[in-house]
Amino acid sequence: MYHPDIIRHPDSCPALVLNADYTPLSYYPLSLWPWQTAVKAMFLERVDVVALYDREVHSPTCSLKLPSVIALRQFVRPSEYPAFTRFNLFLRDRFRCVYCGSHKELTFDHVIPRAQGGRTSWENVATACAPCNLKKGGRTPAQAQMHIVRWPDRPTHWELQEHGRAFPPNYLHQSWRDYLYWDVELDA
Repeated sequence: MYHPDIIRHPDSCPALVLNADYTPLSYYPLSLWPWQTAVKAMFLERVDVVALYDREVHSPTCSLKLPSVIALRQFVRPSEYPAFTRFNLFLRDRFRCVYCGSHKELTFDHVIPRAQGGRTSWENVATACAPCNLKKGGRTPAQAQMHIVRWPDRPTHWELQEHGRAFPPNYLHQSWRDYLYWDVELDA
C-alpha cells in the first residue's frame, strides 16, 4: 500500500511546534520547525514528541521516525505586543485596505502624513491599496475626503493570532488536526 510519508523527502516533513500548554506558538505564520531542528530539540530533551510521521531518517547506528507534532517542555510566554512590521500591520488589518476593503496591491499609509507630523507607529500606519494610497497622497483622510473603515491601533499578540487563524496555510498535515482550529479540509 502506498503511503505518502514513506517516500516524502524529509525536508517536506516539518514539525508543528506547540507551547507547553499544547497550543501552537503561532498561527500565522504557523509555528513549524524543520525536521533537523525538531530532532535536535528531541535529543536535547527540550520537547516532547506528540505525533510522528511514518517517514524515517537513518544514521549508521539508528533509525528515527520524524516528529510531526512536538510540544515545548517549558512554557514560552509571548510578548504582549508584537513587533511593528509590514507583515504584522497587514495581519492586523486582515490584508485589506482600510479605505476601500481591497486585498490587492497592498502598501502602508501614514494616516496623518509624515509631512504633517505623523509618526511611523501602530497608531498612525494603516494598510492601504496602491490606488487609495495614491488618491490620498500627502493628506489626511478628511482632507482627501476618504472614509477610513478602521482607525489604526496597537494590536496585542493575541489579537494578531486570532486574525491569523482566518488564514490557514496551504498545507496542514493530518496529525496537526487536534491542535489547530481552522474550519478547512486538512491534507492527508
